[in-house]
Amino acid sequence: MRRPIVMPDVGAPATAAAGQTHDASAIDAGLTGAMLHLWFVEPGEPVYAGDRLIEVLLEGATVDISSPATGRLAEKAARAGERVVTGQVLGYVEEEGE
Repeated sequence: MRRPIVMPDVGAPATAAAGQTHDASAIDAGLTGAMLHLWFVEPGEPVYAGDRLIEVLLEGATVDISSPATGRLAEKAARAGERVVTGQVLGYVEEEGE
């Protein structure tokens, strides 16, 4: 089964220092756009649920997007340098055994 990697609803934390890295799940809602900075894996490479897949830049902070499942990165739907918005599908993970 293909699981989408979706840009979460994130906002810059009030207490974050510039350039500090944060897990997206720990950041409050409020951001409508950001820039996809870096993919850490290529299509076909194995990934595990919770692995860091993508680095997104926003308002002086760095947000990591994690894998939603264990399997292989099937597709990149957004490229590095591209503006991304909340809810946008960034890529897909093909789950193990599929």
